Amino acid sequence: MSTKEELIAERSKKRDALRSAGHDPYPTTVVRTHDNQTVIQEMESLVASETAITIAGRVMAMRQHGSIAFLDLYDGTGRVQAFFSREVLDTEIFDLLVNTVESGDFIETTGVMFVTKRETRALRVTSWRMLTKALQPIPSEHFGIKDEDERYRKRYLDILLSEEVRAIAITRAKFWQAVRQFHIDHGFLEVHTPTLEVTTGGGDARPFATHHHALDMDVYLRISAGELWQKRLMVAGFPKTFEVGRIFRNEGMSAEHAQEYEQCEAYWAYANYQQMYQFLKDCYQYVAQETFGTLQFTIRGFEIDLGGEWPVIDYATVVREKTGIDIWSASAEAMTDRLRELGVTFAGAENRERLIDALWKYCRKQIAGPAILVNEPTLLSPLAKKQADDRVVERFHFIIAGSEVGQGYSELNDPADQRERFLAQQAMRDAGDEEAQMADMEFVEALEYGMPPTAGHGFSERLLAFLMDKPIREIQLFPLMRPRE
Repeated sequence: MSTKEELIAERSKKRDALRSAGHDPYPTTVVRTHDNQTVIQEMESLVASETAITIAGRVMAMRQHGSIAFLDLYDGTGRVQAFFSREVLDTEIFDLLVNTVESGDFIETTGVMFVTKRETRALRVTSWRMLTKALQPIPSEHFGIKDEDERYRKRYLDILLSEEVRAIAITRAKFWQAVRQFHIDHGFLEVHTPTLEVTTGGGDARPFATHHHALDMDVYLRISAGELWQKRLMVAGFPKTFEVGRIFRNEGMSAEHAQEYEQCEAYWAYANYQQMYQFLKDCYQYVAQETFGTLQFTIRGFEIDLGGEWPVIDYATVVREKTGIDIWSASAEAMTDRLRELGVTFAGAENRERLIDALWKYCRKQIAGPAILVNEPTLLSPLAKKQADDRVVERFHFIIAGSEVGQGYSELNDPADQRERFLAQQAMRDAGDEEAQMADMEFVEALEYGMPPTAGHGFSERLLAFLMDKPIREIQLFPLMRPRE
């Protein structure tokens, strides 16, 4: 079997042969008249009219039989078969094709559509030229790339060779287009907020840190899609804003978690969390219908109907029913013992906040959903408004197939309360909890100018991964990979 270097050397010789024959293997212009999809759609009229057309594409397959050759050309919109004949082409040009063109190359062809003896529609080529000489062969379409590591590293080949992976890329675009459209149709203004921050806000997560050389200071990549910035826009007088953008969390990897991913967050002045969860439920249903054409999904073995009932469930009640622990009265020691009995692995600072969260996550995995979780403990939600019972906040989570796939709350707009909660979170950070939130006193200052009652929501591409019933890395175009040694 030829080595990679030998294959490149062999193809390089063919590239040089093109140059010797006066053909540029990498020309700067393309003069095609039709893309392949248009040819396919207008096939019968093109055959009947014998109109000369020019198409271009990558050679996906090549078959030669003596003085004729068939090439399958793919341009990203569709495939068209091209028919080459020594009888039609000059012998020298035909031989140049046979001797220099291989699968993976891009070529431009001119001719007329006709019907072959085997009733196949093809382009009878009258002239051709090289557009890009590929120096490495593409893998066989039949076998594709089987090694998962190789698939992710060479995602461009994975997409080229796999209809399923190419469909994922298209579905991803449709999903986020539908998300944007729903928000725009409901009067939300799309905004873009900073990615580099002095203090991160809007989530419990370990951030990525870097250094800003021009300002000579350390900064962080954001862990939310501009939560504290969008709330400043509420102070500024905008009634509805949303952002779809990249966020970064320096945490573990799993089927549900990535370190860089797309997220949508929105903020709605003069609304509360109940109005927001109805809005977001409608958004999920719209996006699912627009993207997949259905509201019924099979996810992780659960049968999910987004068009069915979305029961509202209580946080403390669910934990008590499934673990026997009353989160309001149980000691940290009792919760720790129960988690160990349940075989739950938990790490980090063993404070009440993390222990209660670990209990909830154990329970969550058993809920099929869709369900709307409410009444989360205040100590777990430093940015949400308290209810009349100040132990809980006005926050919701959407539960689907045992996981959280969206959340929101009535935003805290009392600056004194916000200051106290930030300080409590900072104390947790100082005690070693790297996921606790940083105290952003400039945001507190903005609240002192007054922010109207506001509701917010946030969800990420985890929702898309769930609706497709795939690991999150599989629905990303280029997941992060460790460099090869």
